[in-house]
Amino acid sequence: MIIPIRCYACGKPVAHLYPEFQERTAKGEDKKKIMDELGMERYCCRALFLGHVDLMDIAAEFKKA
Repeated sequence: MIIPIRCYACGKPVAHLYPEFQERTAKGEDKKKIMDELGMERYCCRALFLGHVDLMDIAAEFKKA
């Protein structure tokens, strides 16, 4: 739903990098290049960004019981 503060596998803080990643991918830049420039070297952190699906808008439609 929301990008985690730290990587699940290694514990590196990654949430502060996501807004820039999202903005630059929307402009059409290469994802590999962006992650290299942001300093994301580990495959676990990269997978966290590449596998993220933003479901917040969908979940917000439902009423809380």
